[in-house]
Amino acid sequence: MRIKAGDQVAVLQGRDKGKRGAVEKVFARRNLALVAGVNIYKKHVKRKGRVAGGIIEVTKPLPAARLALVCPKCSLATRVTASVQDNQKVRVCKKCKQQI
Repeated sequence: MRIKAGDQVAVLQGRDKGKRGAVEKVFARRNLALVAGVNIYKKHVKRKGRVAGGIIEVTKPLPAARLALVCPKCSLATRVTASVQDNQKVRVCKKCKQQI
């Protein structure tokens, strides 16, 4: 998976199409990413003892295929390629050819 926690991403599909946000957490085995401020659902919580119930907002993870990495240099949603520089694997923007 080429998306990592802390990356800026853009949503390509779904009801939040066009929104941008930072990746909070990546679930690599399930190929999902949790993006701040995107894919928010309301959850109805029942009262438990002294804890009040109500409606809370929950952020749900998105499939990585629906996300595109936003290049910090050119600030465009782009695909990413991997290349080796100084015996280290780095991510490179497909549009501006700069290291991410």
